Amino acid sequence: MTLRIVVGGDNAGFNYKEALRKDLEADERVEVVADVGVQDPQDQTYYPNVAVAAAEKVARGEADRALLICGTGLGVAIAANKVKGIRAVTAHDSYSVQRSVLSNNAQVLCMGERVVGLELARVLVKEWLGVQFDPQSSSAAKVDAICAYESD
Repeated sequence: MTLRIVVGGDNAGFNYKEALRKDLEADERVEVVADVGVQDPQDQTYYPNVAVAAAEKVARGEADRALLICGTGLGVAIAANKVKGIRAVTAHDSYSVQRSVLSNNAQVLCMGERVVGLELARVLVKEWLGVQFDPQSSSAAKVDAICAYESD
């Protein structure tokens, strides 16, 4: 299975977004990488605009997952979680990255350039690509309970 990934970040996450985008493009598990910005470290576009644009692509089925980078990873997660159907997490360690998918079927991984080292971020993204949610797992009912709060 290959994944369609959307990446994005603000100026505080620009350098990591660029490095991780290149890693994703070189990974055989990734079919396509769509970059929703920012495209320049001087770009002052607010992180909520980028995060929501990425999350909406996932929610519409145009991408399987999103990777968002800002200064802490917190703001992009908050913004992405405003999109119906999206479960975004901030994770800076291997166990949390794994459990975000296995326990919560999170489609959006958020990280902070000012919080985690680049080499660790690279390792975590590689791990994230290899983890798949099992809809038959004991966590499926919990994910359904989360989704139930989004009813119209």
